[in-house]
Amino acid sequence: MSAALPDYTEYDTRLAAYAIVSRGEGEDRQVLLALWNEPDRPRWTLPGGGVELAESVEEGVVREVREETGYVVVVDRLLGIGTATFSAARRMRDTDRPMKAVRVFYAVSIVGGALAAEVDGTTDEARWFTLDEVADLPRTGQVDEAIALWRQAR
Repeated sequence: MSAALPDYTEYDTRLAAYAIVSRGEGEDRQVLLALWNEPDRPRWTLPGGGVELAESVEEGVVREVREETGYVVVVDRLLGIGTATFSAARRMRDTDRPMKAVRVFYAVSIVGGALAAEVDGTTDEARWFTLDEVADLPRTGQVDEAIALWRQAR
């Protein structure tokens, strides 16, 4: 018999929004990724992150892209929603509570700004990569999840 799953009041939930920012066509198509400065394990991830209490999910993704990449974007369309669970031991916070991450993925378009690194944040730089280059990068699982959703939507 398996252990009972925790009730929703016994774990934390984190709402986050992430963006697929792309440019170019065909084999030259590139996506914009940000280098997450996770201690001892830097990995490439999508621009995005936690949604603040007072903002909509769309406002959150626009803010996060600006903070992490320097670009001003508009939301084109919702690509999908994913979830992941993390034990208390895997969390970056000192807590005894597991967490469910709810991740909302959007396709966005650049309307202004210029590529710039985030200052004093969770990412160190942003960079354009071809889809072939992405396959060889150390990256978070949400990169693959979002690219699959993006390809389905195209």
